Amino acid sequence: MAVVLESGGRDRSQAGAQGYAAEWARAVRRLGFVPLSAEETQRLLHRHTVRLAQALRAEPFSSHPAAQVGRALAEAHLTEPGVLDWSVRALGDRFLARVLPDLVGTGEVATRVAALQGAMAAGFARALRDRTFAQQERIARSAWQARDEVEQALRDSEARFRAVFSGAAIGIGIGLVDGQIIDVNQVFADMLGYTIEELRQRNVSSLFHPDDAAGMWELYQQLVDGKRDSVRVEKRYYRKDGSAVWTDLAVSLVRHDDGHPRFTVAVVEDITDRYELQQRLRFQALHDPLTGLPNRTLFFETLGVVFDNAGAGRPVGVCFLDLDGFKAVNDSLGHDLGDQLLVEIADRLSDCVAGSGHLVARMGGDEFVILVDDGESLDDVVSVAEAALAAVAAPIRIGDHQLMVSASVGIVECPVNTTDPSELMKAADTTLYWAKAEGRGRWAVWDRERSAREIARSTLAAGLPTALERDEFVLDYQPIVSLLDGSMRAVEALVRWQHPKLGLLGPAQFIGLAEETGLIVQLGEWVLRQACRDADAWRREFPEARLVVSVNLAARQVEHPAIVDMVAGALTDSGLPAELLQLELTESAVMGTAGEPLRALHRLAGLGVGLAIDDFGTGYSNLAYLRRLPIRCLKLAGPFVEGLREGVTETATSHRDEQIVDALVRLARALGLLVTAEAVETGVQAERLRVLRCDTGQGYWFGAPGPAGEITARLRGAAARNPSGTADHRT
Repeated sequence: MAVVLESGGRDRSQAGAQGYAAEWARAVRRLGFVPLSAEETQRLLHRHTVRLAQALRAEPFSSHPAAQVGRALAEAHLTEPGVLDWSVRALGDRFLARVLPDLVGTGEVATRVAALQGAMAAGFARALRDRTFAQQERIARSAWQARDEVEQALRDSEARFRAVFSGAAIGIGIGLVDGQIIDVNQVFADMLGYTIEELRQRNVSSLFHPDDAAGMWELYQQLVDGKRDSVRVEKRYYRKDGSAVWTDLAVSLVRHDDGHPRFTVAVVEDITDRYELQQRLRFQALHDPLTGLPNRTLFFETLGVVFDNAGAGRPVGVCFLDLDGFKAVNDSLGHDLGDQLLVEIADRLSDCVAGSGHLVARMGGDEFVILVDDGESLDDVVSVAEAALAAVAAPIRIGDHQLMVSASVGIVECPVNTTDPSELMKAADTTLYWAKAEGRGRWAVWDRERSAREIARSTLAAGLPTALERDEFVLDYQPIVSLLDGSMRAVEALVRWQHPKLGLLGPAQFIGLAEETGLIVQLGEWVLRQACRDADAWRREFPEARLVVSVNLAARQVEHPAIVDMVAGALTDSGLPAELLQLELTESAVMGTAGEPLRALHRLAGLGVGLAIDDFGTGYSNLAYLRRLPIRCLKLAGPFVEGLREGVTETATSHRDEQIVDALVRLARALGLLVTAEAVETGVQAERLRVLRCDTGQGYWFGAPGPAGEITARLRGAAARNPSGTADHRT
């Protein structure tokens, strides 16, 4: 909120403060008698204007300066009835536009203004109360002094007391300890709309408001019992016309010389206007100004009360609702229509739970929440959510526009002793995200196990960048073997994460996270460079092997503008010949390639790098498009090879799998491509694939993935079996 103004901005702010103070002074003098000159009044109010402006800008924010301003108004005797009302309303209506136009519409300024309004009213009220207390104290001293002086001069004392009693600006009443009224002054009578004689015939209990009558008699009893000498409360009385008046009541007990109660003296001030102002300000602070629904603050206050007062096993539920695609409504039809839509949705949500008494609140934007604190089961909360979705989904007409709206709802229901308000709403927010991820117009229920999995997943995602910096990733290599002679022709590089707490993690546990976070480009480059270094080491030690290293590329890597330079750099830095590097891309990634990514594939092929389609047959290949790609090899997906396993009964399914593999191999031959079969786990599979003219195989039958040292050992073993140096590297 802090704003630094240039000199021109300060001048405008100072001029605005002067103008606002002048308008404030004119209003104050127009509303009634002011004990200051016009110039003095304006100087005083200008100081207060500057103080309020500084409070609005202050970081951290505090409403205390506004309370001091309210007190200063009262202490300056600017206490005409309309002064506070004008001052509070002007602070909300005029102040920002006149004094701080640079803050209009920014952040939480409306909340700060509301807090300053409340603090100003509270400060003003406290100052009046303190003055009233001082008056009451002076009156009480006078009364006691009059009683003491009765012994010396009863008539003089009675005259003085009557002068105070009759001339006081606040109401005074005297009654017996049973509540029968003995006497009141005119101010007291006027306050309640009775004559003095009518009140002398009544018991004070007949004037009590029914909501606090029992409590008042308890206070009276405490006075009579000597537990209290005085009582001060804010309470309501009935006027003669049946309306209620809020009062600030101070009651003192007068005793006989022997200590027995004699009568009570009540000093009463009408605070109805102040109370109603406070109630209006509280309503504004706790309700959404657009829809009139309870706001976030009131919702959490209510939720806190539910948790404080509920039994340990009592369930509480929330339905966290968010409109689907509301931003599109605002962007296409305007914010005014969007506001009208929110008002209609708020009314519908209120109506759909009106019979059950559930609290509906607007959390902000297009988010609403329904508190279900009397449901007996999850089904009760789900029923509320379904009713809310149905209410929202009905067509809405606003002006000339017919709108169809849907929403998503996150549902949480659990006993109050298993959570707290903050965790409950965090779970509701997470569950709302689940519902939105599953599509429009849906609800989802909180699942603690799913949340734990997602938290673990998020923790892994957060640790990925650090893992790269700490060199926690390692590479395993799986042999790719010729089905004709059993020689090892290539290896596929497979990345692992040596997590410091979770141990060795496979790619399935983190590659998806790397793609979601965009870290796959950096991780992929690390894998590529490390694989090229290892492959070049094998080339130098076993030049006759001509071992190819195959590295997977994610779709995001293919789309990266620097992919060609990245591959070329890895080859140059490692010294590995381009023909000994093969890059594997998934079928879906290759088939969606167009524009610059397609040109990148051709440039990679131009370097001499081999390109392969991984998991071929699981996507939706455009065979005509496949002809145009610079592909060297197709890697058949494991599910097709599964049907060729040893021990599988010759069924229509297994026969069909063999026909599919045969067709795919024939397709590859027609396109001039090599074929590698993945997931080969038995000798029968390997033999049937050889018969089908598949070139190479990869899987546990030929060797599990292992560190680079295992590949080195296999190459050395092959070299030992073939000392002539010819390329024979059978396993």
